[in-house]
Amino acid sequence: MKIHEYQGKELFREAGIRVPDGQVARSPEEAAQAFEALGGSLAVIKAQVHAGGRGKGTFVEHPDQRGVQLVRSADEAAEAARRMLGNHLVTVQTGPEGAVVHQVLVEAGCEIDRELYLGVVLDRAVARPVLMACSEGGVEIEKIAEETPEKIYREHFHPVPGLASFQVRKLCKKLGISGPAARDADQFMKRLCRLYATKDCSLVEINPLVITKAGEVMALDAKINFDDNALMRHPEIKEMRDLSEEDPAEVRAANAGLSYVKLDGNIGCLVNGAGLAMATMDIIKYYGGEPANFLDVGGGATTEQVVEAFHIILSDPNVKAILVNIFGGIARCTTIAEAIIEASKQVGIKVPLVVRLEGTLVEEGKKMLAESGLPMITADDLADAAQKVVAAVQQSASA
Repeated sequence: MKIHEYQGKELFREAGIRVPDGQVARSPEEAAQAFEALGGSLAVIKAQVHAGGRGKGTFVEHPDQRGVQLVRSADEAAEAARRMLGNHLVTVQTGPEGAVVHQVLVEAGCEIDRELYLGVVLDRAVARPVLMACSEGGVEIEKIAEETPEKIYREHFHPVPGLASFQVRKLCKKLGISGPAARDADQFMKRLCRLYATKDCSLVEINPLVITKAGEVMALDAKINFDDNALMRHPEIKEMRDLSEEDPAEVRAANAGLSYVKLDGNIGCLVNGAGLAMATMDIIKYYGGEPANFLDVGGGATTEQVVEAFHIILSDPNVKAILVNIFGGIARCTTIAEAIIEASKQVGIKVPLVVRLEGTLVEEGKKMLAESGLPMITADDLADAAQKVVAAVQQSASA
C-alpha cells in the first residue's frame, strides 16, 4: 500500500524525523491560508499523487506547470494550487494519462546546503533490511544505480536492534557529512530504520534528504510503501489508503479476495496460484502474446469469486481473448467449470476463451463445459493453451 507524501511526513514527525512545516490544501483558498499560516516569504507547493518525478512532471491542462513549484506570496500559492487541483499530472511513473491531483502540500522553504538520497528497502539476497545512501539527491536514483552504482552506499541492519552508530559514522564519512550534521544524522538514520521495521514498510525513501545551512538533517520528501500482508497490525495506517489513487479493477479484486494486477497486453489470464499465474504469463510471452493482467483466484476459489474475476478481466477494453489455466486442488475443476458457465450467463464472454483444466475432478469439469454448449477452445496442456490463445488474438486482429 502506498500513501501520500504529506501522510508520510506525519509518520516522520511521530517518529522524531525532522521535516519542514507544512499544511495540506484542497482548494486555492486553503493554499493561500496555508502560506500565510507558515509565516515565511517562501513556500513550496507540491502536488500529492502516488508517483515519483513530480518536480519534472507536467500537467495535461497546463504544460508549463510543474508538480512542484516555489511561491513567494499567498496569491502565488493560490494560483499554483488552482492550476494543479483537479488536473492530470504526467510523470515518468504515471503514464501518458497522468494522475489527478486532489490535494497539494504547502510547505515552508528552507536554506539548503546539500541534497542527498536516503532509502530503506528489504534486501532479499541477505534477508535483511538495508539502508541506502547517495551523495546525489533530488535525481532519479534508478539512473544513478544503473550508470554509477558505486555512488550508492549500503548498510544492512537487523530490524530489532536496528541501525548502529558505527554504521551511521561509516555512511557519513562516505557521504562527506561531518560536524553537527553528522551528530544529527545519527538519530535521524536510526529513527528512519526503526520506522521501517516497526511499521512493516516495504519502502521508505527520502529524495532529497537535505542538510540545511544550520547543519540540520531534514527530509524534504517522504515516500513510504507498506506490506499489504501486515496491514492488519496497523489499522491506523490502513486508514490512510487513498482509493482514488488506485486502479478501480485492482480495488474491486482486493475486495473480492483476488490478487489482480493490470498489465498492458490483450490476453486476459485467470489462474489459480501465484506461481502458475507467473508461468502462464511467461509462456504467453514466449509464444508471442502479451498478457493483460496477473489474476490469481487462489487455491480455494469459490464460484462467486471466479465469476467476479471474469467481470474484472472483461472490464478491461484491451482484452481480446481470455486464457483460463486451472490446476485443480482445493479449487476443483468442477467449480471452475460452473463459474465459467455462470459468468457466460451473467456478463457474456464475447472474446475467444481458451480453457485448460487439470487436477481434481478434471474429467467431470470438462464434461460440464462440453455439455454447456458455450463457444470455447479447450487445451490439453499449458503450451497448447498459450499457442491457441495467441492464435485466437492474431486471428481476431486480422478479421
